[in-house]
Amino acid sequence: MTQLTQSQLITAKSGSNLAAAFFLLAQPKRRGMIALYAFCREIDDVADDDAVPLVERVEQLQQWRDDIRRACEWGQPQFQVCRELRPFIREYNLPFTLFDELIVGMESDLEKTRYSDFDELKLYCHRVASVVGLLSIRIFGCEGDAAQHYAENLGQALQLTNILRDVAEDAARSRIYLPQSILGKHSVSDEDVLEGRFTVGYENAAQEIAERAWAHYRLAREAFPHRQKHLLVASEAMGVIYWRLLMKLRAMRYNVLVPDRGKVKINRLAKLGIGLKTWLRLRRKAYKPVYG
Repeated sequence: MTQLTQSQLITAKSGSNLAAAFFLLAQPKRRGMIALYAFCREIDDVADDDAVPLVERVEQLQQWRDDIRRACEWGQPQFQVCRELRPFIREYNLPFTLFDELIVGMESDLEKTRYSDFDELKLYCHRVASVVGLLSIRIFGCEGDAAQHYAENLGQALQLTNILRDVAEDAARSRIYLPQSILGKHSVSDEDVLEGRFTVGYENAAQEIAERAWAHYRLAREAFPHRQKHLLVASEAMGVIYWRLLMKLRAMRYNVLVPDRGKVKINRLAKLGIGLKTWLRLRRKAYKPVYG
């Protein structure tokens, strides 16, 4: 029996929507995406570990930055995940600048707990989500401006969907990603969010943010690089999964603040069905993304 790598163990344990789409990839690209995902999971866990003093998390993220730089420069990384990612960095030409930007996004979570407007939030979403998309399309084998626009906008859409879903979870850590300008416009206070008070104002604020997400789904659909469609089965499955999440949130009026409601999810069997259906649809000549 083949022993799993550390990256495979981390990915299998995560149960994430992103990891669920990897089974659609050919073996070499699947291994590359698993290694990339494990790196992202590790640095995200460092940033989110409130049991560790802030100064230590700052130091740990810097250590990850230094180690992934060594991997990108074909040195000898210290962390096992970076060692497992290193061959894919070389094979798919993954630049340190993107890894660095991703870590900057994680570092912002250490101290920044509010976002004044959509411009601030868009930059954050770019760093923690779109950058992952830009790295992923390199592993998939995509290139060109259309693929980059597609990855950028799909990343924005997925992260905004995540933010709407995870409001209560983030509030428990005193974080509010919903822009202050939008909350203020609809007379929603920080205390309303932190204390889980669902109001018409909150629903309207969430709806406005959801409309931004829809716009990015639409832009991703419009930028979809049709000549490279056969390479994008995993990202397209992700797009459909998160689009369904957004529709579920809409149906419940974005009320994720109710105690004990539980996290809004797409079940494993449904994810499998989405993946297989996406794979079949991409084999057709006239494929079009179904989100947005």
